[in-house]
This record gives sequence, C-alpha cells and structure tokens, in this order.
Amino acid sequence: MAPVTLLKTLNPSRLKTFLLIFSFLLIFYLLSHRHAPVSHLQSASQSPLTRRHLLFAIASSYRSWPRRKSYVRLWYSPNCTRALAFLDRVAPDAASDDSVPPVVVSEDTSKFPYTFPRGLRSAIRVARVVKEVVDRDEKDVRWYVFGDDDTVFVVDNLVKTLAKYDHGRWFYIGSNSEGYYQNVKNSFEMAYGGGGFAISYSLARVLARVLDSCLVRYAHLYGSDSRIFSCLAELGVGLTHEPGFHQVKFINHF
Repeated sequence: MAPVTLLKTLNPSRLKTFLLIFSFLLIFYLLSHRHAPVSHLQSASQSPLTRRHLLFAIASSYRSWPRRKSYVRLWYSPNCTRALAFLDRVAPDAASDDSVPPVVVSEDTSKFPYTFPRGLRSAIRVARVVKEVVDRDEKDVRWYVFGDDDTVFVVDNLVKTLAKYDHGRWFYIGSNSEGYYQNVKNSFEMAYGGGGFAISYSLARVLARVLDSCLVRYAHLYGSDSRIFSCLAELGVGLTHEPGFHQVKFINHF
C-alpha cells in the first residue's frame, strides 16, 4: 500500500500517533548521524607545523637596521628560520652578514597619499611589506609573521601557538597593546607590529591583492598597523587574540 493511501485510511487518532513516531525517528536519525562541526584547528591529515612553515617579514630601515639587527640575531637562525628584512634602501654590509635575514629593498610608495598631520610616510612602506612578502611567492609557507626590527620572537613557542589553527582559513592572530592609552586611541582589536602578528597563508593571499587600494582609502591614518587592521576589517576578518604576543608601549613614548 502506498504511503499516501495509508495516511488517508488512518483515523485522526492513529494519524497523530503515526506522525509522532515518525518525528521521533527522524530526530533520532539526525542526532545520531550529524556531521562533526567544522573546527578552526589544524587538520589531522596535514603534516605538523614546523619552523620552516613560517616566513617572518621584518620592517626596518637604512638607519635603524645597523643598530637593531642585534635583536634579530636573538631569535633568527639561518639554518631553520625563514625571514626577510625590508629596508627603504640597502644598509652597509647587509649582503655579507649571514647572521641576520636577507635584506630586501622595499618598493617605491611615493604614489600613495599620506595625510595624517605630522605623521611619517614610512607607515605606508611598512604596511606594504605584507603585499611584497606575499608577492614573492615563497614555497611551503603556511603563516606570514610580521614584526619590527626590535621585536623578539620565541620561534618554537610561536610554532606551537599557530599549530592550533588551520592556515587554509582566514586568521589574523596577535594581541592588542599592553598600554591602555594605545588601545583607546587605536583599538582593542588591533594587533601591533611591535609585538608581532601572524596572518594565515590563505588570508595573506587575498589581503595582498586588495592592499594597495586600501592604502589609498586610508591615507588619513597614522601608522602601518592601523592600515592593515582597517583593510582586514573590510574583508570581515577580526583579530584572534593570543596573549603570547606582547606590544609594550610606555605611556610617554607615543
């Protein structure tokens, strides 16, 4: 007997009982066969994250690099750490020093507007490091990590932290400032280059494509971090807070 015919032959009492039993069986089936929720965690099928999957992009300058590269030596190892230092022009003896990352001269940014009163145009060049390092298309990169030339990374700890996340999804990972005034003036949801921040490979590829147009729209902002933060906000990406990133800013140094 067809299901429709069966329903027609049932009286209201039996029909109600039939529908209740059918609903119960349907709910039981859905609960017992539900799919596992999508997780932000790294897939078990991927190989474990290592130091070689991270590419550090360090923002520096011709003037500060000779003084601050000693900070970089504290965490950089040419045999197992991938990093590049972006300068406005080549610093003395940059090519002959193997104890620090290779130096890359940043592209010209004079075409981009900068209207913040008494600010520094170098903020545009530093922000654009994100695009320039991605455009190099280095192989086997899962995370791009950005910092200043006086940022000190504990690389193995950073690997453990980023290993919790899937680089195939969009992640902007860092922490807000440890200074209240900085957070109020800028944002409690913005990562700082001074403390370092990481962008997943998949997000970095998209950000690199739209960054130049963002730099034009946000000419009124002060620093490089706020430009990156604003561009990511346009993409709908918020900051994933990881307390291991520390941006220390003294109250009288702003």
